[in-house]
Amino acid sequence: MNREINGNFIERGSEQIDTVPKVANNPQINRCSRIQGVLIGGAIGDAMGAPVEFLRLSDIKSNFGPEGVVDFAPAYGRIGAITDDTQMTLFTAEGLLRAYVRSTTKGICSIPSVISHSYLRWLLTQGLKPNGRDLAIGRDGWLWNEKVLHNRRAPGKTCISSLQAMTHFTASRAENDSKGAGAIMRVAPIACLVSNGDELAAEEVFQLGKEASWLTHGHPSGFLSAAAFAVVIHALIWDLPLETGIQRAKQFLSREEGSDETLAAMDLSLVCAQKKTWPDKAIRMIGEGWVGEEALGIALYCTLVADNFVAGVRMSVNHDGDSDTTGSLVGQLLGAIYGEAAIPANWVRQLEAAEVIGQMADDLFNYPKWDLGDEQTEKMVWERYPGW
Repeated sequence: MNREINGNFIERGSEQIDTVPKVANNPQINRCSRIQGVLIGGAIGDAMGAPVEFLRLSDIKSNFGPEGVVDFAPAYGRIGAITDDTQMTLFTAEGLLRAYVRSTTKGICSIPSVISHSYLRWLLTQGLKPNGRDLAIGRDGWLWNEKVLHNRRAPGKTCISSLQAMTHFTASRAENDSKGAGAIMRVAPIACLVSNGDELAAEEVFQLGKEASWLTHGHPSGFLSAAAFAVVIHALIWDLPLETGIQRAKQFLSREEGSDETLAAMDLSLVCAQKKTWPDKAIRMIGEGWVGEEALGIALYCTLVADNFVAGVRMSVNHDGDSDTTGSLVGQLLGAIYGEAAIPANWVRQLEAAEVIGQMADDLFNYPKWDLGDEQTEKMVWERYPGW
């Protein structure tokens, strides 16, 4: 049976799509550096794409020259501005850590429900709240107090409408048919929290990636593409090659109803990488990245063919479409592969909220060391990440 994406037919089970180009990790890069690379790298890609998010490639080249955008440019009144992609990534991380605190101290926890509470807190930062509902959303924890995250940066309509429709903290699948990229853009922290890199842990990442994503996006291509992306990030963080993450993601997807579009996008990205298709043409074939499976395909293609972090991020934002999201995804992947040291220091210095992002990455790495059996430590951590 053939699968189709954007009018491009590819053979299921063909030799080309079963062989993933090898992109090996350097085992000398430690996991802390990889997690920092994921969060900082993702924010760098987000900020690179922010000025051109709604431009066609022809307009990007007209405005920035034949190479397109190659450095930070003004967006939202400053250089290095992050968007809702990075904001919601941080609130995903906060939800995960608050769920860990709750589970450890209370003994019971629905992780997606706690994440939904964090997303509702993000909704409040946007000057919005659930429609007509008196829901007790906590304005607590350290992340809420970071006012740099209270800026409105073109948030996705599906995320807004889904969160406004919530009547309680929930693990339920959203009642919509959206497969927009607003889910995949925010799930990377899920890969950072799991305590080992084996296949069983990867399955846990896939499941939680689904559940955290379908809080807002009800179409399988929306939440399955996000789950697959989280699995790929997870492999990279644990020193495994990119091909392992891709193969695991495809394995898990093959068991899921409604996974054809996501698998097709992944396969097309692999074909383009293997054939060394020119980036402008390859990305155009895969799509514009406004929906989850296309964003995933673009991210994998750019990561497979890029020689380094800088080249990959630049490639990922110069196209017709959702440049900040594809930039963020590629920044996360390449940040996981090469670690934070591969990210240009001048970009980090100019990045909005860089200290906040770096602190969150540190907490994602250090949380297993928190002694929550000690009363004083528990109190301090609970104030930082209240367990609800």
